Amino acid sequence: MTTSTRGASAPAVLVLEDGRTFRGRAYGAVGETFGEAVFSTGMTGYQETLTDPSYHRQVVVMTAPHIGNTGINDEDPESQRIWVSGYVVRDPARTPSNWRSRRSLDEELTAQGVVGISGIDTRALTRHLRERGAMRVGIFSGAAVGDEATLLAKVRAAPQMKGADLSGEVATAETYVVPAIGTKKFTVAAIDLGIKGMTPHRMAERGIEVHVLPATATAEDIYAVGPDGVFFSNGPGDPATADHPVSLMRAVLERSTPLFGICFGNQILGRALGFGTFKLKYGHRGINQPVQDRTTGKVEVTAHNHGFAVDAPLDAPSDTPFGRAEVSHVCLNDNVVEGLRLLDRPAFSVQYHPEAAAGPHDAAYLFDRFVSLMEGQRA
Repeated sequence: MTTSTRGASAPAVLVLEDGRTFRGRAYGAVGETFGEAVFSTGMTGYQETLTDPSYHRQVVVMTAPHIGNTGINDEDPESQRIWVSGYVVRDPARTPSNWRSRRSLDEELTAQGVVGISGIDTRALTRHLRERGAMRVGIFSGAAVGDEATLLAKVRAAPQMKGADLSGEVATAETYVVPAIGTKKFTVAAIDLGIKGMTPHRMAERGIEVHVLPATATAEDIYAVGPDGVFFSNGPGDPATADHPVSLMRAVLERSTPLFGICFGNQILGRALGFGTFKLKYGHRGINQPVQDRTTGKVEVTAHNHGFAVDAPLDAPSDTPFGRAEVSHVCLNDNVVEGLRLLDRPAFSVQYHPEAAAGPHDAAYLFDRFVSLMEGQRA
C-alpha cells in the first residue's frame, strides 16, 4: 500500500482482477492499495469492522449506502488500528453526528493511511462479487490513477487470500492479561490469532481472568498459566496454513481441557478433528446472518466475518481421534457449518462472533456455555 495526504476531491478508480472497473472519488488516504474484495452487509458497526484483525489484507465494500454518520469515537475499536486494506462506500456522511464522535471517518482513514473510494455503485459491485466470487482488487487515487491495463496488471500481481498465512501478522507479540470483572472465578488461556478486544471483555464480565497468548505459544506456555479453559480466537487467512495452531489445539484436546473457539478457532478445531476446510465463493460478512443452534433448535441472528468454512457431515456425528463430533450450528442461508462440538470431551466452537460489540447479541449465551464446561470440569 502506498498513500499520501487526504484529498476527497481526487479521482479514484477501483479495479477488480477480472477487469471490471468502478470510478469514483478518493475517500481517506490518497494512493494505491490491494487486497481481496469482500462485502459486508452490516448497516451499523463500521468502526468495529474496520478494526477487526480478521479483515487484514481485505478491501471491504459496504453494502449499506450511508457510512460514517456517527463518526469515529475512542471507545469502540476492536484493536489498536484499522486492519482493512481498503474501504469502499457509496455515500459517505458529510458531517458526523453523535455525542461520542471525536472525528470523521474520512479523517481517521486518512490518519491511518487507509486508501478508500466513494461515490461508486456499491450495490452493483456487491452483485458482481456475489456472481463472480471474492477476488483481488486494487484502489487507485490521485497520482496513482493510470491506464487500466497497467492497473489491472498490478492487481493480478497481488497475493491471493487462498494459501495466505496471516494470523502471525496480527497477533500480539507479548502475553497480556485482561483481569476478571468482580470476583475471579476462572482462568482462561486465549490464543491470539487476531483476537477482537470485546472477546476477552465478554469473558471478564463472567469472572474470567484472560491470559492472551501470542499465536506462537506452545502447550507449555498455555499450561503455565494454570488454565481452567483454553480459547482460540478469530483471525485472518487460510486455515489450511495454520499447522501450528492445529497441533496446539490437539495438545489441548488430548488433556481434555475445556475448549472454546470462535471463527478461525472453529476452523482450527475442524482441522484438529480431521475435517477439511474450503474457501467460500464470497463468504459471510455482516451482522444479520441467520444461524440455527441445532442443539436447541433456536434460530439466532448473528455477526459473521469468514471467507473459509469447515467441511464436515451435517447429517450425523463423526468419529474423530478425540471421540464423536457433530455440527452444532448451521447457516440457514446456505447450510454452511457454523459450529462444532465434541460429544465425548468438553470442546466446542462457532464460526461467527458471539462477542458482537455492534450487535446482535443473540449468541452471547455461548460464553455462558463455556463457563458451564469449566464448571463441569472443576466439579
